Parts: sequence; structure tokens; C-alpha cells
Amino acid sequence: MLEVNWTENAMEDLEQIVRYIARDSVFYSKVFYDRIYGIAEKLASFPDIGRIVPEMGKQNIREVISGNYRIIYQINYRQNKIEILTVHHTARLLTVRDIFDIIG
Repeated sequence: MLEVNWTENAMEDLEQIVRYIARDSVFYSKVFYDRIYGIAEKLASFPDIGRIVPEMGKQNIREVISGNYRIIYQINYRQNKIEILTVHHTARLLTVRDIFDIIG
């Protein structure tokens, strides 16, 4: 089982989305948060469940799609961890540079 860590960028993404949803429905913002967080926690046991991010083509950078959102994460088997990199709306363009900026 791997440790799941959220990058600062991913936490900001999730918080912004939850706040946006909460403008219309606090209930559904909580449902959304729980669903995204639950998917991230499931990655600890099943890290390869996501597909390789097409923009990157790297085996260790993967994504899980949930509704209109891409949960993009990086697997590091040597450090026994997964880092959630971003929660990205599917309608928004995502470039390789965006991902490299997140990774650092």
C-alpha cells in the first residue's frame, strides 16, 4: 500500500472546485469532495488503475476521470508514495508544461 499525498496545487484545485459547487449546493459540494478524496485514497491500493496521461506519455504519471474532472497523479514506487498533482476540468486545456510546472 502506497502513501497518498496531495500537492499544494491539487489541494487548491479541489478547494476552488468545491467552493464553486457550494455556491449552488453545499450538499453536492460535499458529495464531490468525498468522491474525489475517495478515489485518491483508493489509489494507495491500486496505483495503476488510472490510465497514462496522454499529454505526458509517462508510465508513472496517470489519471483517473471522475465526471468532468481529471485526477492526475504521479506514482513513485521507490519512495512508496503517490502524489496527487491536480484536479483538472476536462473542458480546460492541459499542456505538458502545466504538468511540469506542478511537478517542479
